[in-house]
Amino acid sequence: MAADRLYLDHAATTPMLAQAKAALIEGMERWANPSSPHADGRAARAALEDARRRIAAALGWAGHVILTSGASEAIALALTRPRATHIVTSPVEHDSVLRVTPEAGRLRVTSDGLVDPASLPAEPSLAAIQHVNNETGVIQPLDRIGREGVLLFADCAQSAGKLPLPDADMIAISAHKFGGPPGVGALLVRDLALLAPTGGQEQGYRAGTENLPGILAMAAALEARSDWLPPAAKLRARLDTGIEAAGGQVIARAAPRIASIASYRMPGMSARAQLIQFDLAGISVSAGSACSSGSLRTSHVLRAMDHDETAAGEVVRVSFGAATKEPDIDRFLAIWTAMAERARP
Repeated sequence: MAADRLYLDHAATTPMLAQAKAALIEGMERWANPSSPHADGRAARAALEDARRRIAAALGWAGHVILTSGASEAIALALTRPRATHIVTSPVEHDSVLRVTPEAGRLRVTSDGLVDPASLPAEPSLAAIQHVNNETGVIQPLDRIGREGVLLFADCAQSAGKLPLPDADMIAISAHKFGGPPGVGALLVRDLALLAPTGGQEQGYRAGTENLPGILAMAAALEARSDWLPPAAKLRARLDTGIEAAGGQVIARAAPRIASIASYRMPGMSARAQLIQFDLAGISVSAGSACSSGSLRTSHVLRAMDHDETAAGEVVRVSFGAATKEPDIDRFLAIWTAMAERARP
């Protein structure tokens, strides 16, 4: 990446931490298959199980850790093989949740993107709710979702390694969102009886040779993480104020939001045009999630939050990392303000 570019798309992926890179290289020296019974395989298995314990300890998780290729696979495991017969989710979930739950009940959300707990069904259910929304940064109050008869699956791809884990029965995490490598993640499960096993590795819950280098790097990234959200909150507040002063709209302004993600509407200019101009100015941002921004289709999250087609199509997402500083915010805001002035009738 060019030195003069400004990267503000950390919700899509964030740079690997130095500790994770070192652990990844170390893991590449341990090339034996952890499932092999010989001495080399046993050594690889020992390293893998040690990393599994470290991941659980770093997250404060007392249950089981099923290692996966990322959050999308963890989500698919949780929602296609649960013992629960009835699944409910919300219309503001990540595409990877909506793809595997086409028949699920949809909970109501407010215009700020918050799930209405009163819309939970009376019958026993598995509720799949994102802890932090990947487009708006809205933090769901998951402590209000759980009740007797409701199992909670939390998509924590955007919150793990940043916020404390919610009290959930199953949780999905993704390493490349908190400074680990892409292609590795985990499904945290309180009780393995919640899932139907299908055979293979990971105690029969996930087939395929484990990605030992990636797993070691994920553990190292979790152990090395620092609490950079308080200063990020000040940066996000500065940007919110500047956007509104320039005539923009802060999406879900009144809702609780993680400090690292914000979405902004620029009236009169499409997200597609904004992305092109920001990119030409050396700034990397996105429209919606990275998984769908390539198509630049209107965000289903924003439509579910009662934004019409035009308004939803004028929103870009800005997401911070640990290295984001105040001059970066000022640089982005200057470009945004100039673009907004040109967009006014």
